[in-house]
Amino acid sequence: MDNYEINNDTLALIPINNYKSRIIEKNNIFEVSMTPMQIIDNSCQFFGSSYQGRFSGTKKLIGVSHKAPIIIEESKEIIFFPTNSPRLYDCCWISLKNINDYRRKNNSSMVEFNTGHHLELDISYGSLDNQVLRAARLESVLRKRKEI
Repeated sequence: MDNYEINNDTLALIPINNYKSRIIEKNNIFEVSMTPMQIIDNSCQFFGSSYQGRFSGTKKLIGVSHKAPIIIEESKEIIFFPTNSPRLYDCCWISLKNINDYRRKNNSSMVEFNTGHHLELDISYGSLDNQVLRAARLESVLRKRKEI
């Protein structure tokens, strides 16, 4: 597959190499000939913005500019967060609303999605917890603005 847009079923984007990603969806796992960052940017554009525009929005809404969560599509509250700096090759992107739970696993972390899928990430629990909390804060600010 050469193109992909993030949707409600997308759980995670995992880099395979410099040119491919593994997409984990609720009922499917497959590969795409794009990097996770290309998928994030294309998906933002598909929904009317760009990664840079969404990044600027996150910075303005919650003041975060390092490993910032991104609103892919606001009406469906599709928010993804990076596991590392998005500039790094090994950065995965995780869907906030599809997380059921996450926990420490030795020196890494385990994410359990609401589908029962599990994904082990090579980041500390503290780092994952911080990323989830940032994304949840962004989601909360977005919801409050919708109510006004």
